[in-house]
Amino acid sequence: MQLLRDDDTLFAALIARDPSYEGFAYVGVKTTGIFCRLTCPARKPKRTNVVFFACRDTAQEAGFRPCLRCKPLDIKPPASAALHTLRERIKSEPDRRWSAGDLKALGYDPSTVRRAFQREYGVTFAHYARSQRLGHALGTLQQGGSVMDAQLDAGYESGSGFREAISRLIGDAPIRMVAHQILTAQWLDTPIGAMLAVVDDAGVHLLEFAERKALLNEIKRLRERVGPIRFGHHPMLDRLAAEVEQYFSGQLTTFTVPVLQTGTAFEVSVWNALQQIPVGQTRSYGALAHAMDRPNAVRAVARANGANQVAIIVPCHRVIGADGSMTGYGGKIWRKQWLLNHELRMTAS
Repeated sequence: MQLLRDDDTLFAALIARDPSYEGFAYVGVKTTGIFCRLTCPARKPKRTNVVFFACRDTAQEAGFRPCLRCKPLDIKPPASAALHTLRERIKSEPDRRWSAGDLKALGYDPSTVRRAFQREYGVTFAHYARSQRLGHALGTLQQGGSVMDAQLDAGYESGSGFREAISRLIGDAPIRMVAHQILTAQWLDTPIGAMLAVVDDAGVHLLEFAERKALLNEIKRLRERVGPIRFGHHPMLDRLAAEVEQYFSGQLTTFTVPVLQTGTAFEVSVWNALQQIPVGQTRSYGALAHAMDRPNAVRAVARANGANQVAIIVPCHRVIGADGSMTGYGGKIWRKQWLLNHELRMTAS
């Protein structure tokens, strides 16, 4: 499947700020001489005043200058100033309990911030901040601190309220946390949306786009199979974030971070087979089944492909329909097309 590129379709995508065309289409505004991403937040021009380009180079060759708001020459679309500022504030003050009044004092509209976090991460600002705060508290427990110390670090005056919040997040009471292996989670920003990463000392357990419908069930399954999860910082997350950044910038085609998915023997064999598909190539479900010497297990291969919880590194996006069509992808079909085109560009350069 190729993304539609006729001008009417692209203009509709411009009005809708459709991210499906990120990296594949740009709009030049004749009245200003500026070219933008289709997702640019600037006021939309009239249909008669725009021209579309397939890449940034052709837009510049036509005499258009890059927009200072959406920065089309950057690899990643710029995150909103509010998102960046508030993420940094949460990171520097992990034990703070944020209120609507705090946001207003910083000059932000709470409802706008709430929608921005919901759109980018799939959770509200309050939930994002609370997850980081509880993760910081769990870090205190892991390092030998008392439950009371962790409770105060998280800003809870009520012990029962703290235990309830912890239990919702990781499924166990805090007094028992030191007896568990605790996984560490963090959000990673990419050009096509935020991804949730979950790791431990040994490797990556989960890497998924925030919009994946099965994400909540995957987190639940991971807790049951491996252990509780907290938001926080971890050297493996730093390593993963660096490789993801290199992949999206076109500098890395082979990941080195270890992957630690838990599944049946058959699922693991499918995930291993996925990692054998070269960058820039695709396979059908049938071809993958034949390569595994399981030609009659096409449907089972498809189910195992869908059960993959480590996107991109275990490249389930490289599996397509027998007729070449873009079949189901939990991270959205347009992202699958984006990833395949991105990898084609990497191998062609």
